[in-house]
Amino acid sequence: MSLRSFIKKMEDGKEVVHIRDKISTRFEISLVLNAFPDGPVLLFENVKGHEAKVVANVCSTRGRICSALDTPPAGLHGKILDALRYPEPPKIVEDAPVKAVQEAPRLSAIPILTHFERDAGPYITSAAVSARSIDSKIENVSIHRLGVLDDRRLAIRLVPRHLFRLWGLAKEGKRDLDVAISVGVHPAVSLAAASSPPFGVSEYGVASKILGGKLELVKCEKVDAYVPAEAELVLEGRISFEKEVKEGPLVDITGTYDVQRMQPIVEVVNVMHREDYLYQALLPGGTEHRLLMGLPREAAIYEAVSGVVPKVHALNLTNGGCGWLHAVIAISKQTDGDAKNALLAAFAGHPSLKHAVVVDSDIDVHNPEMVEWAIAMRFQAKEDLIVIPEARGSTLDPSGDQEEGLTSKMGIDATRPLRVLKEKFEKARIPETGKAAQIIRKANRLAGNPYKS
Repeated sequence: MSLRSFIKKMEDGKEVVHIRDKISTRFEISLVLNAFPDGPVLLFENVKGHEAKVVANVCSTRGRICSALDTPPAGLHGKILDALRYPEPPKIVEDAPVKAVQEAPRLSAIPILTHFERDAGPYITSAAVSARSIDSKIENVSIHRLGVLDDRRLAIRLVPRHLFRLWGLAKEGKRDLDVAISVGVHPAVSLAAASSPPFGVSEYGVASKILGGKLELVKCEKVDAYVPAEAELVLEGRISFEKEVKEGPLVDITGTYDVQRMQPIVEVVNVMHREDYLYQALLPGGTEHRLLMGLPREAAIYEAVSGVVPKVHALNLTNGGCGWLHAVIAISKQTDGDAKNALLAAFAGHPSLKHAVVVDSDIDVHNPEMVEWAIAMRFQAKEDLIVIPEARGSTLDPSGDQEEGLTSKMGIDATRPLRVLKEKFEKARIPETGKAAQIIRKANRLAGNPYKS
């Protein structure tokens, strides 16, 4: 299963726009991406100074991700959770399209984007980074930003999670950690790499389960790591156990500049790619970034909240909350305490979550106006507000402690109180009957945005 096969599927659905004007990797492509945050797949065919084409917006809508995973929107969280619970080992093959060209590292030859005006330089944003423990027993696949230092070196941002742990184990033995950096992979691989199964469970197994066992991997040439056989481009490298550099400033999911930190250096030792590879770009802080990072966390929140209330109807890590910091959760409740339990479970399921709103099932969690209406009609601050000071949050939140990740959290219970007559809190409806309903449906079809999720 490949990125190319998915792009072909989107071409057949008329969801790909080809841009043939000459365009620069420095600010120009990112400016176009920023103008179409939830728009079509964009294929830049004439990239200044480069032979390779650039593709972007691959996963910029929920609908497109559902299409890639072959699941209806209502089944999206369930499909992710099923893959996390029951990963399926991918098939190992001997040869692969990604091995068509082998060459010495020259990162300047790759159309890596410089996105924002104060960026320290170009950096890779869409790569799945795979690594195995020194004894080869544990494999991890995750997404990290990789800043270009020169033609052979990258600075990798390591959050203290699983790859950081593998690197730490190698560091204890004074050994570099082999890594493979895969660019241009099927959306299922990207989504799996953004998820967090238990340490020791390979995200490749998660992706393989999502794809019905059709994921194929191939071993790298010069490092102990595996990559998707159908990837577009692979950088083989080693994370140094001793060499570090100040990383950044670079933009992350919040659309703001992350703080600069000392981060390890990746020494690239080999490059392999398809003959006519596509470079997959992803705009930091854009809708695609927020969906890929947020959807696995939505699934985690869904599972946590499902354990404390009768039913979770829908869940959304909102775009305004950067797909990371704000959640809206629609539930059914049996007692008036269920909504508060749901809020506490949500914060436990996604520790970076900062603000959460719980609503009834009649509220569309993807409609900010409806959510605000629920808060206006069904919320009383003295009874329905939860504040948790000095809790673990996200280091990406500029209003919190970006070194320690401490923040204050707020939960809002915007559900109807069960002790009060239900009709008092219902929004008045007009029945859909007669010719008017047909006229409205026809008008919506004619005015509809084909790229809106």
